[in-house]
Amino acid sequence: MPRRITTDDGRAALAAVAGAVTAPAVPSRTDRATAVRYLLQLLAEKAPGNSVEVRVPPFGAVQVIEGPRHTRGTPPNVVETDAATWIALATGAEQWTDAAAAGRISASGTRADISHLLPLRP
Repeated sequence: MPRRITTDDGRAALAAVAGAVTAPAVPSRTDRATAVRYLLQLLAEKAPGNSVEVRVPPFGAVQVIEGPRHTRGTPPNVVETDAATWIALATGAEQWTDAAAAGRISASGTRADISHLLPLRP
């Protein structure tokens, strides 16, 4: 099982990423990775289960939402997005419908719309 990210570490990474967005700088890879993993961790806590896989390559993936358990091969319900979009969705800086319309979310399967779980409250 991966190491649990503390609230302090997660919030510090989110602050660093947010600060880099407002300044003319690129957030560090470590801060982006920690922020993404922390938000995925919060999502898994909010909606435990194994019926939908949420992927944010290359930083992490979690299975969430109760329902039929996926055990082998490609899951039937998958959400995939990039780190910047995931952070924006999870923090409420962007709406699911806007990101989906812009093609920044790939969501396949009948349970793949997780908009009702967002934003998270880090």
